[in-house]
Amino acid sequence: MIKALLYEHKDRGTVTCNLCPHYCNIQPGKSGLCRVRKNIDGELFSLNSDKIVAANTDPIEKKPLFHFLPASSVFSIASSGCNFHCDFCQNHSISIIKNESDITGKIIVPEELVEAALNQNCDSIAYTYTEPTIFFELMIETARLAKEKGIRNVIVTNGFISPQALNMLIPLVDAANIDIKAFSDDFYKKYCGGRLEPVLDTIRAMKKSGIWLELTTLLIPKLNTDRKELDKLTDFILDISSDTPWHVSRFFPNYKISDAEPTNTELIEDVLGNAGKKGLKYLYGGNFISDWESTFCPSCGAELIKRKGYSVSIQNFSKGKCDKCGKEIPGVWK
Repeated sequence: MIKALLYEHKDRGTVTCNLCPHYCNIQPGKSGLCRVRKNIDGELFSLNSDKIVAANTDPIEKKPLFHFLPASSVFSIASSGCNFHCDFCQNHSISIIKNESDITGKIIVPEELVEAALNQNCDSIAYTYTEPTIFFELMIETARLAKEKGIRNVIVTNGFISPQALNMLIPLVDAANIDIKAFSDDFYKKYCGGRLEPVLDTIRAMKKSGIWLELTTLLIPKLNTDRKELDKLTDFILDISSDTPWHVSRFFPNYKISDAEPTNTELIEDVLGNAGKKGLKYLYGGNFISDWESTFCPSCGAELIKRKGYSVSIQNFSKGKCDKCGKEIPGVWK
């Protein structure tokens, strides 16, 4: 256990956790909705921020980030837990915490994580797999040390972060992929145990801050495939920037939604095609092999970065520009 950040004392030993928009009021001996932040004698402690449940060297494309240091390696880390409980969670074995005994992992300190990233020749560290917001203390300290060593920081998140936590994160984060699960508050409440608007606020704030931002939506048949809703989501992304990469990923049955069919790839391609017609320039399909993996110049159509799975070939592209027509492509390329 380590002392938590971002909480305030209330009456009779109760504390309010200000880490995410749940703003849990936690009585002594109890934990918040995430089950990893506990009130002990009127003080809040993190039960997971000294434990790592996953640590791997990944291609940056796995996050997915397609306009951030392509073909580079990223050191990916996670602690157990989440502030959502999505019925379709792809990492539920490490994300869903019901009891303290579910909080597992290797005891570790931030210095060891940064040293491991250096030893693996990684250009960045990603806080990923589970929801990094709920191992905030570990993420913040690791990110600070990484910055000092010239390592960049990536956050892969559901975006359900309080403004207070976001203000601490923004100076340390270089790139983010935010999972926008649907454009429906009812969907967030029913299937995730959260709300949509705080996620949209996080997206706006990260974009305004200058953090390189990409978005991902897992398309689940019959649950978030309404065309009017997807049009509204596309319009929201356009309001953020037509240059924002949007990854639309194929769903496979998982966790509590085990009886659904995998997403039809033609549906994903149709959604991406419609988004392109509306004006989004950088559109990608995930979890299936297609032409929607590569990056093309929006001006002349040249293939700039060819991808097949995690195989990446940079062509017709140098110094952040299309070699064919000179079009500048937004992203972080060096």
